[in-house]
Amino acid sequence: MRRVSLCLVVIGVVVGCCCGVALAEPQVTLKVKPVAIPGFKGTGDILGAGADVEAEYNIKGTEYGGFPPPLIGVNFYSPAGVKLNSKPFKTCAPSVLEEKGSEGCSKKSQASPVGEALGVVAFGGERVEEKATLQAFFAPGGGLAFYVTGNSPVSLAFVSKGNFTTATPPFGPLLKAEVPLVETVPGAPDASVLHFKIKVGAGVKKGKKVESYITLPKKCPHGHGGFPVKSELMYAALGGLAAQTVTVNYTVPCPKK
Repeated sequence: MRRVSLCLVVIGVVVGCCCGVALAEPQVTLKVKPVAIPGFKGTGDILGAGADVEAEYNIKGTEYGGFPPPLIGVNFYSPAGVKLNSKPFKTCAPSVLEEKGSEGCSKKSQASPVGEALGVVAFGGERVEEKATLQAFFAPGGGLAFYVTGNSPVSLAFVSKGNFTTATPPFGPLLKAEVPLVETVPGAPDASVLHFKIKVGAGVKKGKKVESYITLPKKCPHGHGGFPVKSELMYAALGGLAAQTVTVNYTVPCPKK
């Protein structure tokens, strides 16, 4: 009986240790807030109004040589009731961004101002931080293309392609964005992402009417304490790690009446 009990204890310890390794994953925080579209009165954190939406991600992890694993995808679930309208705006194909950069696109195709990102890249034999910029453009077919560039300590530029579908309530438009792997030195670890922040949205005037890319829901949902937002971050199976998906939730407070 003692031997059986001892075996069970050993098995429990082993399973617990294994589970601890399996459960190790990057820690992600997300903040989301609707803000006014610059130059357009009557927009912002107002029910049923046009708005820009600012999203900020912060990521911590040590699984990949002391840093988070390489990010290969981001899903962003908007609240039910959010409406998207890209028809009033010009588009820029991802292939144009890849070939000519942001300068190859019309300013009327910009779906965001320039945002910020922070990553970790291989530079020589070291892993060092690199600041980068990212900007969204309206892509043909109703999606978005995110152009990311960095200059120091290494030069990098890539396009992250995003397409929309519809999620089940309490969510609405779902953006699925692919993030390519970034290998700065052959054979070295791929880049890790620590932080990114971007404000997506745009508006145009047609007579006295404002047409916005994003329109907020007309009423607050019941039982959620605000507008529910969810994001899924997909991580690559590299460095002996299994592929992982980290889910983070956030509640956007309802506007004050």
